[in-house]
Amino acid sequence: MALPHAASGEVIDIAAKNGGDLSQFSAIALAKTDELELIRLCMPKGKTMPEHHVLGEITLLCLQGQVVVQAHGGQQVLGPGQMLYLHGGQAHAVEARADSLLLLTILMAKAGR
Repeated sequence: MALPHAASGEVIDIAAKNGGDLSQFSAIALAKTDELELIRLCMPKGKTMPEHHVLGEITLLCLQGQVVVQAHGGQQVLGPGQMLYLHGGQAHAVEARADSLLLLTILMAKAGR
């Protein structure tokens, strides 16, 4: 059963639940439209997302912890309050150096672009 997405004007609580336990991987779609998707990612220390790409432009905002993002032939370390933008189709991989909470935003690619 899919979780309901937030409606326009609804407050979304993305803070860590249950005392801040980020030790289990999860990816929860918070809101989704034809043009935008917001995803809450929990990545425990050592968890990796192998290289992949999405058609839409993305931002990755680190709220807690620390992750390394590999893209454009290099790597960037994100800590709390830091964000990374990647253009659509850019291959990237993510590794958690600590239990981490992230907000992923995807601008969905439109047909005919």
